[in-house]
Amino acid sequence: MANSPTPPKPYTPPPPLTGANLVLGTLSVSLAVFMNVLDSSIANVAIPTISGNLGVSVDEGTWVITSFAAANAISIPLTGWLTQRLGAVRLFVTSVLLFVVASWLCGLAPTLPILLAARVLQGLVAGPMVPLSQSLLLGAYPKSRASFALALWGMTAVVAPVAGPALGGWITDSYTWPWIFYINIPVGLIAAGITLAIYRSRETPTHKLPIDRIGLALLVTWVAAFQIMLDKGKDLDWFASPTIVTLGIIALVAFAYFVVWELNNDHPVVDLRLFGRRNFAGGTIAISIGYGVFFGNLVILPQWLQQYLGYRSIDSGLSTAPIGIFAVILMPLIGRFLPLVDARKVATASFIGFAIVFWLRSRYNLQVDQMTVILPTLLQGIPTAMFFVPLTVLLLSGLPPERIPAAAGLSSFVRVFCGAVGTSISTTAWNNRSIMHHAQLTEHATPYSPWLQETLNNISSTLGLNAEQSAAMLERTITFQAAMLGINDIFFVSAVIFLVIIPLIWIIKPSKGGAGAAEASAAH
Repeated sequence: MANSPTPPKPYTPPPPLTGANLVLGTLSVSLAVFMNVLDSSIANVAIPTISGNLGVSVDEGTWVITSFAAANAISIPLTGWLTQRLGAVRLFVTSVLLFVVASWLCGLAPTLPILLAARVLQGLVAGPMVPLSQSLLLGAYPKSRASFALALWGMTAVVAPVAGPALGGWITDSYTWPWIFYINIPVGLIAAGITLAIYRSRETPTHKLPIDRIGLALLVTWVAAFQIMLDKGKDLDWFASPTIVTLGIIALVAFAYFVVWELNNDHPVVDLRLFGRRNFAGGTIAISIGYGVFFGNLVILPQWLQQYLGYRSIDSGLSTAPIGIFAVILMPLIGRFLPLVDARKVATASFIGFAIVFWLRSRYNLQVDQMTVILPTLLQGIPTAMFFVPLTVLLLSGLPPERIPAAAGLSSFVRVFCGAVGTSISTTAWNNRSIMHHAQLTEHATPYSPWLQETLNNISSTLGLNAEQSAAMLERTITFQAAMLGINDIFFVSAVIFLVIIPLIWIIKPSKGGAGAAEASAAH
């Protein structure tokens, strides 16, 4: 086991910021958060363009999203340890500057492997930025205005993923895809410079803590192996491939050792003992599965709009952007009234709302107009506003204050990792269901099928095509229909999943002695 840590020196928090320093300090931290969260969604609508320019399939192009999410999930649990080793301000500024460097490398990447390596670096250095931004903001405001500080942070965190698809689509259509990463450079430099100037004198004390090297190595091993297995599975025919089997065994064995090691370590990199509390276990599983389904659908919807409905990148981005309208309006109200109601009822209403939205999407067809696409997205903002904060309050309820940071970090790790897994599963499932529907639609298409000959004759006479061109047009139509049926299946199953996991919310028993809404929001 590791040696005992060096005890920290007594620390007196500095007084809150005032005047221009408070405004600039809030702006700089919010800019960094905006840049970070924006990068989790801005690439979604650019995947077809990036894939085409780099000469890879769209399925391979989704690695640009999953590699960032998986790397981000790995680094989040290390935030507490790194903060105590380096100091909150120094770590935050360093993370922002390294994020700028990684963004620059992403834009310069000439091939997919280099782009993925840069995205992994970007995800790793992004991990500490979000939790530290909350910590810095709360320290800059008086305790009486903590809710206002969290509201500002929440608005930034919600607007960024909403603006991501629209901004990414506009940049991709108007310029070139590397600029979706280059825009981080001026934003990051400004945020880092102002943060350093204002928060330098507010550095937190540092002291040496042991690092669980074996636990960290096992964490990286099983997460990386499992993520690669998910991403490459559909291309390599899953467990018919020795590569996938090997990756699966590595992930399983490393995960098993990871669990045993962390449960028996005095200073674990991830405190798995928290799952022994049913509030934490139920809340974390519910929010993580829900986020995985939510994020997976957020990735495949723009791809379907671009590949099969002919939307430009900016059009698909604008079609998914309205999710933030109700979310931004309702989040401050939810935060204000949450202490007055049962958070479990709010979370349940959120899950039912998500189920309704995905059910509406499961009824799409190839003739769907843009307003019909936008309506469910607009409505999705309502359950989104009721999703994160109530569930975070629930999963942290009953915990003593000293365990809240560790619990928030572990919950964030599981949630972000499930977002990466959800992306892989949704893209794989859509591909597999499309293939199945294509096979079903064509199984009766033989040269002796009267309907086939009639259809080909109609295409030929209507469009003036020869026999080969008519057959190609029919094949294209079947492919588009199969993709539509496939994505409708994903939407429908997503609706069912949100309904099925509602009981997880009700195994929680909120405790009045645990975390309050403000503490839960801050930790999240």
